Amino acid sequence: MTSFDSSPTLNAWRALLALAVVFVMLATTGWTAVRSHPGKTALQASLSAWEHGHINGRELPDPDASPTRVARFFASLTAQQRTRLAHRYPLAVGNMNGAPVQLRYRANHIALDQARKVEKKRMHDSRLTPYGKQEAGRLMHRFEALMSGDRHILAFDPEGSGRIAEVFGDLDTAQRVSIIVPGVDTDLLTFQKTNKSYSAPVGMAQNLYAAENTAKSATDTGTRTAVIAWADYTAPGGLGIDSATAGRAEAGAVRLNALLRALPGTSQIALFCHSYGSVVCGVAAHELPPRVTDIAVAGSPGMRASNASHLHTLARVWAMRDADDWIQDVPYMEVGGLGHGEDPVSNAFGARVLAAKDAKGHTGYFASGTDSLANFADIGVGAYDAVSCAHDTDTCRQGLSDAAAAGRA
Repeated sequence: MTSFDSSPTLNAWRALLALAVVFVMLATTGWTAVRSHPGKTALQASLSAWEHGHINGRELPDPDASPTRVARFFASLTAQQRTRLAHRYPLAVGNMNGAPVQLRYRANHIALDQARKVEKKRMHDSRLTPYGKQEAGRLMHRFEALMSGDRHILAFDPEGSGRIAEVFGDLDTAQRVSIIVPGVDTDLLTFQKTNKSYSAPVGMAQNLYAAENTAKSATDTGTRTAVIAWADYTAPGGLGIDSATAGRAEAGAVRLNALLRALPGTSQIALFCHSYGSVVCGVAAHELPPRVTDIAVAGSPGMRASNASHLHTLARVWAMRDADDWIQDVPYMEVGGLGHGEDPVSNAFGARVLAAKDAKGHTGYFASGTDSLANFADIGVGAYDAVSCAHDTDTCRQGLSDAAAAGRA
């Protein structure tokens, strides 16, 4: 009698059925509900005003023009004129690829203050429910925190759950830039956390920046680095259909590549993509500019590819997963748009698999003192011969000595 228990086709259908059951449960409990925001957003209003604006009789460039053209325009202005534009169109300038980095910081500080005042007023709006007033208060305090000290906010959009990006280090002079691409449930309110700070983008970036400074001292590279906590895409909320499909990742990939093409200087760039953020990086991979040398994913549900070579990128592809990470239990497949493809730490995928010893489950890859953070830092500073592989294989080590020598050159 023939047994079908191990049939690949039957296993695939079982996995698909499991995905379908999860989707039905999430949909019927309201997890996949979509919020609509009719009317023009604050960012759209600022961009619209920019498109009809002038400076000393000169028309302003299309905000969607190439970063090179936008940079040339701002370079042609006086410091006073640039400041005037930042005050007049803060959200437009603060999110404009090609605008000077320092000017974007200044513009976003102004935009944050305006958003803070809006939420402070909403806290006392009698039309809001107590919960609505509480949420307004939380946002108001978050905007105040983002304005405090010498924080460098590279992008900011208060609409909906919000989008934001923050820089640690000097982006203008950095020789190597690390960009953290986070996963589900990332928005303005979860951008930074007090408890388990390493599980939120700000804490991830702070720990990586500190670890890179340690790695530079240990390897004597002297490389100038900067780290960007990049939450400038609309991440899925929870484990609903958005997190099981590529729609949010496709939109995020466009925004990520736009940022990469607008970064100043000639710095080399490494992407560190966590959870659903690795889907964003996988979708973006085939259009990454050549200055992106590395893509490292952690706790990945897949990269929308069956093999690392199918990402069609010249960047080195790294992957890691902690032994206690629940993500290993998701079905690594893609059927009818559901699922994100092969497991990036599998032999079949062909990535360079890194050690993730002592990582704290799914959200702890950037925790201090972990192998995962140390590996990220070594990649970030170009100390490739110092990375710790999960297995002593040719795939992980291939060409690393040459890459490390190039990084020190």
